Amino acid sequence: MSSKLLTGAVAVLGLAVVGAAGQRGLPEGGTSPAPASQRSPKNAAEFDQMFTQISNWGRWGKDDQLGSANLVTAAKRKQAAALVKNGLSVSLAHNPLKEKAEDNQSPFEHTMNPGFSTDTYKVSYHGFAHSHLDALCHILHKDQTYNGYARADVNTEKGCTRLGVERLKDGIVTRGILIDIPRLKNLPYLEPGTPVYVEDLEAWEKKAGVKVASGDAIFLRTGRWARREKLGPWNLLQQGEAGIHASVAPWIKARGVAFVGSDHALDVVPSLVEGVRLPIHTLLITALGVNLLDNQDLEAVAQTAAKLNRWEFMLTLAPIPVTGGTGFPVNAIATF
Repeated sequence: MSSKLLTGAVAVLGLAVVGAAGQRGLPEGGTSPAPASQRSPKNAAEFDQMFTQISNWGRWGKDDQLGSANLVTAAKRKQAAALVKNGLSVSLAHNPLKEKAEDNQSPFEHTMNPGFSTDTYKVSYHGFAHSHLDALCHILHKDQTYNGYARADVNTEKGCTRLGVERLKDGIVTRGILIDIPRLKNLPYLEPGTPVYVEDLEAWEKKAGVKVASGDAIFLRTGRWARREKLGPWNLLQQGEAGIHASVAPWIKARGVAFVGSDHALDVVPSLVEGVRLPIHTLLITALGVNLLDNQDLEAVAQTAAKLNRWEFMLTLAPIPVTGGTGFPVNAIATF
């Protein structure tokens, strides 16, 4: 059997606040959205207030380690299974990137062992390149994880003592919804720095004829991989990335979203929240207990969904249950 080494750093990846806000296309028939400067949270103080207001700490008990995954009930899984009409399955993963690039500072290493019938994998998957799931011990706020556990008690050199990726060992089966904002705005892709707001999500719901509900997994397509294919990779820290603005977090809680994914690292960069580098990662993972799926390749599923005119599907994924892991590379599958 081959030896496979996959490592994910526990430390939070820092994002520099740089650049302009980028292009903001308008929903069909829409009006100009309020600028980020008029939306809360605008700074660290407002961020802390929002964190407290929307927190799910204690909601499922003081010892809970599943977070919003608790919202995926047996009934929800049955609802997801009933969505399979055509029997078409589409991967949401991007093939591992083996070459160093502006957006891939830790390439996937694939080494063939002697005899060339076994191989070894090595990857530091957190970042902007590799399709992966974030466990709930990956992001902390004020030295606390989701549900208020202390950093010193959870994040250790031997792995996370709580909230590790092994908590999802039984897999995820739920309704997935693709939110295709470039299609909404008649664009091939969003430019780096473009924020996505609640009105964008609700305009997409109206256009697609779906409504996000409790237990759902939502996937935000910004067109990152389409832009990369056309223009080449770019440094997301310096040039920015399109993504969700922090003001969307209360909406995600109100709708009961269980999982959130995107075709990059989800947060808009720059964050547009003064003094806070990863507001959406922190609000979703640490306050709400929502596992995130970063760097998903949503191009194929977007094409399939458009062809079928169906934007909901059965989502399935099962990360390898590494005890104490901060996440794991995943191949999520959408079945229509």
